[in-house]
Amino acid sequence: MTVSLDKHLRDSGIDHDLRHLIDKIAITSKYIHNAMQTGDLGMAGTSNMYGESQLALDVLSNQIFVNELEDSHYTACLASEEMDEECKVPKEKKGPYTVVFDPLDGSSLVNANLAIGSIFGIYKGDKIIGRKGDEQVAALIVIYGPRVTLIYTTKKGTHEFILNAVGEFILSKEDIKVEKDARNFAPGNLRAVATEKKYMELVQHWMNEQYTLRYSGGMVPDINHILMKEQGIFTYPGYKEKPDGKLRLLYECAPMALIMEQAGGRATNGKKRILDIAVEALDQRTPIFIGSENEVKKAEKMLF
Repeated sequence: MTVSLDKHLRDSGIDHDLRHLIDKIAITSKYIHNAMQTGDLGMAGTSNMYGESQLALDVLSNQIFVNELEDSHYTACLASEEMDEECKVPKEKKGPYTVVFDPLDGSSLVNANLAIGSIFGIYKGDKIIGRKGDEQVAALIVIYGPRVTLIYTTKKGTHEFILNAVGEFILSKEDIKVEKDARNFAPGNLRAVATEKKYMELVQHWMNEQYTLRYSGGMVPDINHILMKEQGIFTYPGYKEKPDGKLRLLYECAPMALIMEQAGGRATNGKKRILDIAVEALDQRTPIFIGSENEVKKAEKMLF
């Protein structure tokens, strides 16, 4: 029997507002997919809060999500990697949830026609600072590739849906489980091996053991690969110039960690569980080691 995203949420007993919010994100992601096919892939002439040049597609995707989520009446606060400050929803539109998101992770890969994605974390209430990833009530990723897929968790397992020909997300893989051991590796920030001897040794270990390299340059497609193959590890360590790494705790690492843990995997900064790290600033960064449990533990042991 064909099971839609909305039916899956209903059958899982997800409350009305959260269910409709997740449905709204899914619907809006279809607008983003259309924008990628028809929109401007050039530079926007602006920078985000980190001083990084923005693509026109980054700006457009962010604005689409902000507009749609603000008007949904299910959100109280929005925070995006592309915005300097959190956005409080007007009182007349205010709902019960905060949504944090990276509207288009890996957007620089679009003109190379590689898969990219959107990342979302959902919290109850209207506060962000001081929260831990474990407080998320849901997390989602949408992958824009040869197929458009959506993976979500509401702390009741991790599930994949595929966008069908009539524009509906249909269940394709329920209760994804990641094996404890890995045979694939996705080593982010390989330039760190120049200063981090232990990271070089870890990468060399993977090669000596004949692991398969699966690295696209995008966090969403690489972690999606781990979930679909049900094994693997993705790493993005700190290094001399950036001891906390590059990836953002709030917008990228915490949602991914919840999705991975709900699939039986592990996600740490090398010393501490990602979901136990409190958000101290919107732009907070963290190293991340995520994927098959035993492989992440092995990386922790070799690096720390």
